[in-house]
Amino acid sequence: METSPRPAATFSGDWSGQLVATAIHTGHDLRPEVAEQMILDEATRLREEDPHTDRIADLAPARVVVNRSRFEVDLNRLLEDAVYRTPEDCWDLEVWRSNPLEDAIVRRSQQVYASFYADLAARLDQVAARGPFVLYDVHSYNHRRNGPDAEPEPVDDNPEVNLGTGTVDRKVFQGVVDAFAESLGAQRTEGGQIDVRENVKFEGRALSWWVHERYAGRGVCLALEFKKTYMDEWTGAPDERRIAQLRQALAATHEPVLAALREIGD
Repeated sequence: METSPRPAATFSGDWSGQLVATAIHTGHDLRPEVAEQMILDEATRLREEDPHTDRIADLAPARVVVNRSRFEVDLNRLLEDAVYRTPEDCWDLEVWRSNPLEDAIVRRSQQVYASFYADLAARLDQVAARGPFVLYDVHSYNHRRNGPDAEPEPVDDNPEVNLGTGTVDRKVFQGVVDAFAESLGAQRTEGGQIDVRENVKFEGRALSWWVHERYAGRGVCLALEFKKTYMDEWTGAPDERRIAQLRQALAATHEPVLAALREIGD
């Protein structure tokens, strides 16, 4: 089982601007005591994580990459639900040697959660002090749940990019949402024009809620779920060409979105 001495999260880039991107489910690392308790196989764990989303987002000026697996602590859930204790907490998967997971391990994972949000707040407080800002919360989702040889799920219910805006303050940030959707939807890849739709599968969860509560009227979190057309969700093999195309497509939204932010003013 892979473990890592790396920090739980890496903060990088230039934080002097008003656009930040996070990849909070891209991590695969586990701290040793968590790895020791885990019986979930590597392939299934990877399938439920969001591999390569850090790469799709890495042209953003300021970046946050979480190195720990969501199976250690899920930063997109509320604190009390952030550690998967039983199969019912995580798609009925058998994850731990002992069921439920030991309370002491749960508490230490919750400490990772608290530290992450404290570190993020320390940086975003300074960003917000300068004016309105946008956070791209970059995730991915599976669309071949029925197996590697089965047909993918219908396109009607599975956009290339699901734009989650469930708790966005529309009175303040509608222009930012529109600028993002229009600019990303205008981009083309080998698969054609990018299909961007709002709140079809996901509306944004804990990170969005936290941004919109802590920075009400000041910060907007766009929860972005990229359909896993950029990789084989069953083998984990990436499509390097498509990752590069999506990376450039997302970067093309930066200037239109920042222009919309400037229209808001202080």
